[in-house]
This record gives sequence, C-alpha cells and structure tokens, in this order.
Amino acid sequence: MPNRDLHNERREYDSATLSKENMHASPFKQLANWLDQAFATNGIKDPTAMSLATVGENHQPHCRIVLLKEFSEQGLLFYTHYESDKGKELANYPHAACCFFWDKLDQQIRIEGSVEKISTSLSNQYFQSRPKDSQLAAYISKQSQSIDSRETLENNMQTATEKFAHKDVPRPTDWGGYRLIPNKFEFWQGRPNRLHDRFIYEKKENNWIMTRLAP
Repeated sequence: MPNRDLHNERREYDSATLSKENMHASPFKQLANWLDQAFATNGIKDPTAMSLATVGENHQPHCRIVLLKEFSEQGLLFYTHYESDKGKELANYPHAACCFFWDKLDQQIRIEGSVEKISTSLSNQYFQSRPKDSQLAAYISKQSQSIDSRETLENNMQTATEKFAHKDVPRPTDWGGYRLIPNKFEFWQGRPNRLHDRFIYEKKENNWIMTRLAP
C-alpha cells in the first residue's frame, strides 16, 4: 500500500495550448516539431523514449520502453532481439502502439499501426554504428530468457570483449530493426482543469484527417 495520499498528488498543466491552426497537416511533421521541442527542453533526458505496447498469444497487452532511432513518412524505427518477448509477439501479431510523454512540456503523443521488420542491410548498418560495448551486449544477450546470475552475464561480456578485441562484432541474426507504420496519431497537450487539447490524425484513403477530441 502507498504511504502517501495519491489522491492529492495533483498539478496543473499550463505549459502551452494547442489548436488546429498551429498544427501541421502532416502528423509526421507535427511529430518532428514536438521532438525538436523535447530535445531543446532542459530536464528531458530521453526525448526519444517511447512506451511500446504489443499483444501476446493470450491477448494480454505488454508494454515497455524502447528508443525511437529514426522516422520518416514510411514509419518509426526501433531495434530489439527478434526472440525477445516483443519480437515473438510481433511475429504472431504484427501490430503495436507507442506513446511519448514529456512532462516538462505537458505533451503526449500516441501512435498506432502495423509493424514490419526492416531489411537486413539497414539492420547491419545501424548495428555497426553502435558503440562497441552496445554491440557486444546485443551479441551475448538472449533477451527475455532466464539467466542464472549477474555474474554469468558479466563473464559472457568479458569473454566476448576479448574475442572481438581486434575485430568487428557481427550483428546477431536474431537482432534487428522494426518499422511501426502508423495509421493513427494522437497529440495531447495538457491544459488547466483537465480540459486538455487533443487532436487525432487518422489515415483514410491515403489522406490524414485531423479531428479534435474531448479531453
């Protein structure tokens, strides 16, 4: 049980306003604008952190934080192990939702769509751009699988560090990128008295239709 009264943990949202007139017709351009604001705002440590929700075989949603690595009008890219929980879930049901939240700006973006693996060449290209320690971590880790101790993990890392001390680390065949292809965006701007500004973009016949929602 919490040792404080959560009902009284409230604050007002008064950082900005949001209107249809000051939003881009393209949700991707609106996303780019808000990401730029997040990068420029002091106190936001991980502007590209987004919660990613996938669905398991029993229809149970699962959620975790991943980092957005690239985006264009073709979709949003993130990387992980194909044999991780999220990788297995995406193989069975290739749809997902993600959410950005920047408390310093009182802003939230929800995105939904289908998911596909990116090409091997793109995954290789990104893998080789990572710091070597990050490459080694991906090489030794069987993400989401049981491991007997932290010591085993660190020993495996040391072994791999010595093995690849003077050569490139190959991208594991079970590690690579996914592209979330949006069919819906929601931009949320916190406002006083919980009368928030909310706009959705929905794709209809290759056009994005914007609508204001009640808070």
